[in-house]
Amino acid sequence: MSEWPGEERRRPSRGLPSWAIRAPLARWLEDEGRNAAGLRVLDVGCGVKPYLPFFERAAEYVGVDLVDNPYADLRGAVEALPVEDASFDLVLCIQVLEHSDDPARAVSELHRVTKPGGHVLASTHGTQVYHPSPEDHWRWTHTGLERLFRTGAAWRSVTVTPGAGTGACLGMLTATYIDLGAQRLHAVWAGELVNRVVNRAGGALDARSRLLREAVPGSLIANFHVTAAR
Repeated sequence: MSEWPGEERRRPSRGLPSWAIRAPLARWLEDEGRNAAGLRVLDVGCGVKPYLPFFERAAEYVGVDLVDNPYADLRGAVEALPVEDASFDLVLCIQVLEHSDDPARAVSELHRVTKPGGHVLASTHGTQVYHPSPEDHWRWTHTGLERLFRTGAAWRSVTVTPGAGTGACLGMLTATYIDLGAQRLHAVWAGELVNRVVNRAGGALDARSRLLREAVPGSLIANFHVTAAR
């Protein structure tokens, strides 16, 4: 599936402003995909199903999206998924919750459609610039996100981990405005070159300090990864 769309998400360039989110997310999902042989997988808010190649050993991969989408198999919102109860072994909800009208109801729906013994893999923002597409409502701390899941449904376990650390987050924010400036100057190529250095520096800072990699008082985390077991 090397020609499947979404390669920029599966193998993001370090010059992208969102590299600190996309690169850890892709590594996480690629690792999870290695354990998906024979599973029924539901991708909520699937877009072009960019992570489908990571789950090519799954028995079935079903995409649902809120809008008309030729890559989606079903149309529906995360708050009202058009699938039966307990029908999927693994449910992906990638960068969707920040756009949800009702995150608590969304979590309840994710639980409803997951088989007992199955898992939900969700990711969403901690720190991020406003990006309506079409709406952008929510940001979380790790404790707030864990509370959202634990109060939204009866999970066996919920684990929330930072996608990357404070250094990477500061790099992402800096890179975002470098990219905006480069676009206005019609020098996107220059912005990408600078952002490679910025993103590399942010990652190097995190590598030097365990505290920078963790969600602790004073930290800035761009994105969180949630594993919820039913």
